[in-house]
Parts: sequence; structure tokens; C-alpha cells
Amino acid sequence: MTETPQRPLRVLAAMSGGVDSAVAAARAAEAGHDVTGVHLALSANPQSFRTGARGCCTIEDSRDARRAADVIGIPFYVWDLAERFREDVVDDFVAEYEAGRTPNPCLRCNEKIKFAALLDKALALGFDAVCTGHYATVVTRADGGRELHRASDMAKDQSYVLGVLDEKQLAHAMFPLGDTLTTKDEIRAEAERRGLAVAKKPDSHDICFIADGDTQGFLASRLGTREGDIVDESGAKVGSHDGAYGFTIGQRKGLRIGHPAPDGKPRYVLDISPVNNTVTVGPAEALDVTALTAVKPRWCGTAPAAPGAYTAQLRAHGDETPVTASLEDGELHVTFDEPVRGVAPGQAIVLYDGTRVVGSATIATTTRRSAVGA
Repeated sequence: MTETPQRPLRVLAAMSGGVDSAVAAARAAEAGHDVTGVHLALSANPQSFRTGARGCCTIEDSRDARRAADVIGIPFYVWDLAERFREDVVDDFVAEYEAGRTPNPCLRCNEKIKFAALLDKALALGFDAVCTGHYATVVTRADGGRELHRASDMAKDQSYVLGVLDEKQLAHAMFPLGDTLTTKDEIRAEAERRGLAVAKKPDSHDICFIADGDTQGFLASRLGTREGDIVDESGAKVGSHDGAYGFTIGQRKGLRIGHPAPDGKPRYVLDISPVNNTVTVGPAEALDVTALTAVKPRWCGTAPAAPGAYTAQLRAHGDETPVTASLEDGELHVTFDEPVRGVAPGQAIVLYDGTRVVGSATIATTTRRSAVGA
């Protein structure tokens, strides 16, 4: 197995306006590829997105990306994908929370926007690959097939949010930062050496389309308020809320419970029921998940043919945990070697075989040690 051959390609570099995508585009150009930069306009009114150093979706970010392209010496365009982004990412985000699930909008954006809408348009225009600043690695097998692997530096690895890419998409993906054993400070130093003004620009961490970072307020503005009960595992009311959508499995803070639990220990969100608008809380140990079922699997290559031992990652910056997984009737069934906590329907589970990404699926149900299930 070797790294993807670096023959000269026509490359479309997705430039967010941040330092990672700028350095990735510069490296692709330096490697001899014919690179064109593109910034994705993802809001019909970009001033409604957060201003400042977001590295994603604002007018300032578009200008930062253009300046970086000028320094690199590559053509640059802005493509309007606002309508597609609203439908596939923002509306999906709201609908998932309304249904009591916890979505990952960055993963959905990679699947639907950067490696579906953007890649499809790039291929139609004659480009060979889309380049991004993600930290992951694409390698080529002896038979010519592509595999997605973790980045060389686990501290920066972003393969979790790329686990939705299939083998055909990986054949047209380029991640120049994936095999970089350097710190983020060294990436910034490289940007500065290249004369890129984004060298000192802070990273973005929050959801790009929520202007003030207030997810609950964002959801309330679209779903309205609907008062309901917070109950314990016995069904006794212990508090109230303004909308079940404002909670996530495993949440501890902001529960507004009027009195402590009998044992004096903290309580956590165990279950969210949008049908009766009820949030169930209980002790931390009631969050222990022993197994789960996930739907809509997407494989970075061939789907597993039989039950097997893998490791799984359950959140973007989470740890790996050993599992046994099998595919039955299009659903992924996973059993954990040791119980894990804070697993929420709607999140993605990504399977790994060593450093190789096997694929991902959306968590539908969980099995817990306690009587309360998700």
C-alpha cells in the first residue's frame, strides 16, 4: 500500500479563509499541480454568520481566502452553495434536534457539500481532485483502490468527520496536511514563511451557521418554545423545560432541576422524548451503553462481509474503543467490549481497522445497562 501518486493534477482547492486550507492549497501548487482556489458562499446573507476570525463562512473569510490565493499565485473563485447548504446541513440540523437526536453538522457538510455538491461540480468542470485542509491521509492499494487513514499526527486527526466518504469520492480527494508530523504552530510558521496573512488567524470551533454560538437560542427561534417536564427514572417530575430539543444525551449543566437527587449526586440527561416533550434524567452510571444500532452506513471501500473486531470513535475528538460490529439488513450492529457513556442517537459512529477508516453510520438506538433506553 502506497500514498496516492502525486502526478500533476487539475486540483480545486476549497479555501475556507483559514490557515489549514491556505497551506494545503499552497502545498498542492508547490507539488506541481494545476491548482484553482474556490471559496464556498454558504449563506444567502453572510453577514448573518459570525464575523471575525471564523475561518469558515463570513465575508471576511472570503476575502482572506482570496488574498491567500493571490499570494500563492492561483486563480480564485467564489461559488454560491447557500441553498444547498441550507437544505442539506442547516435544515437537517434543526430537524434532527426536533426529533430528539444530536446531529454533527460538520460531518454532514463534508458529505453533502464538500464531497458531493463541490466534487460533482469540480469533476463536471474537468478537475481531477478536490483539495482541503483536513488532517487525514488517502492511500492507494496495490489494486488501485483508495483507502482513508488517520492523519500521521493523532492530535490533529480529522478522519472522523470524513468517514462518510466512499471509495469513489476518495479517488478524487487530496489532503496535503495529512502526513504532516508537525504542530499547529509549525503550520502557522509555514504560512508565515509563505507570506499568507492567515498565519495568525484563530481556528474556528463552533457551528458556523449559529452566529452567536447559542445553539439552544438558534433552535428556539426556528422551533418555538414548548414547555414540558423533566422527570427522573421513576417518572416523577423534577423540573421543567422550554423545549426538549434543547437537550442532548449526557448533558449535565443547564437542567434547571429544583432539588438535588436523593443520593446528592449529579444528574444527567438519559433520554429525550419529542413525542411527549419529556426529558429523563438520572445518575451517570445509567448512561453506560453496551451496544447500539446504526443506520445509513457509508463505507470507505467494501462493506464488512462478516462480524469483526474493530475500534470505534463516537465523536470528533473522542477516544477509540474496541467493538465487535456486523452488518445485518443494511443496519450496523455494534457491541462494545467495555461500556461507554454519552452516546446519543443522531451522532456518527466511525469504525477503524488500525488506522484505516472502514466507514461510518448514524446511531439510531442504544442498549444500556439501566432500564432507560435511547
